[in-house]
Amino acid sequence: MTPLLARTRAELAVIRPGLAAPVVLVPTMGALHDGHRTLLRQARELAGPDGSVVMSIFVNPLQFAPGEDFDRYPRPLDTDLKVSAAEGVAAVFAPDQGEMYPRAPRVTVDPGPAGQVLEGEFRPGFFGGVLTVVLKLFQLVRPDTAVFGRKDAQQLALIRQMVADLDLGVAIEAVPTARDPDGLAISSRNAYLSVADRTAALAIPAALAAGRDAAGSGPGPVLSAARQVLDRGAAGGAPLAVDYLSLVHPDTFAAVDQGYAGPAVLAIAARVGSTRLIDNVPLTLPGEG
Repeated sequence: MTPLLARTRAELAVIRPGLAAPVVLVPTMGALHDGHRTLLRQARELAGPDGSVVMSIFVNPLQFAPGEDFDRYPRPLDTDLKVSAAEGVAAVFAPDQGEMYPRAPRVTVDPGPAGQVLEGEFRPGFFGGVLTVVLKLFQLVRPDTAVFGRKDAQQLALIRQMVADLDLGVAIEAVPTARDPDGLAISSRNAYLSVADRTAALAIPAALAAGRDAAGSGPGPVLSAARQVLDRGAAGGAPLAVDYLSLVHPDTFAAVDQGYAGPAVLAIAARVGSTRLIDNVPLTLPGEG
């Protein structure tokens, strides 16, 4: 099936009434990889035999800080359209920057306290940019459901909160992180990694696995086990610089205390050479909490 392509709001407005319900949206920045295919397949399942999958492709300038990779971020639209066709996408909305933001927005979405920590601390304004573009996409596409990956766990939590707080009426479905056979979380930015960089980056999923395996012993051992793996990677001369290693509550992303019991997220952000990678693993800390 060849998806309908809308490059403008007007074209999307013409296409949208003809999309059979339920309409399931997969927002992306393009440069599609196997992780995106996983999202699209989940969306296709959620849409059922009669519903419609819509994919958006937009590299959102509001979520890039000065000096980040906005200009070099890959934009292979023709290849992405072929992937969308193979995955049963009914329509693709791929606006350019001028179409999405005819003028600099004066009103944006405030992510609140959960957007000021971890990624929000290291990338100020990032989550405001993410939530603003997601809200715009929801208003333009009017989906019944939207699908996101768990690799961006903090983003996922904030989108869920925005939907609840603003009564948007969109169901949010999460898909587990897709990984390559060596364990590295699949990301468009992996293309930037040299062979040596990729070897160094494997310390990230290894640290998460070590932390998860220590969950039965409580928060302290989780962080200690993960830190040991990251430290060994850095000590071996690997180009690995950790921005954060945190064990946090899955809703607030505040660090859990030593007596905490219940669901948590172990999250890592690190720079490998010139490439910044994030990853996380959900886990449960035993106890009475």
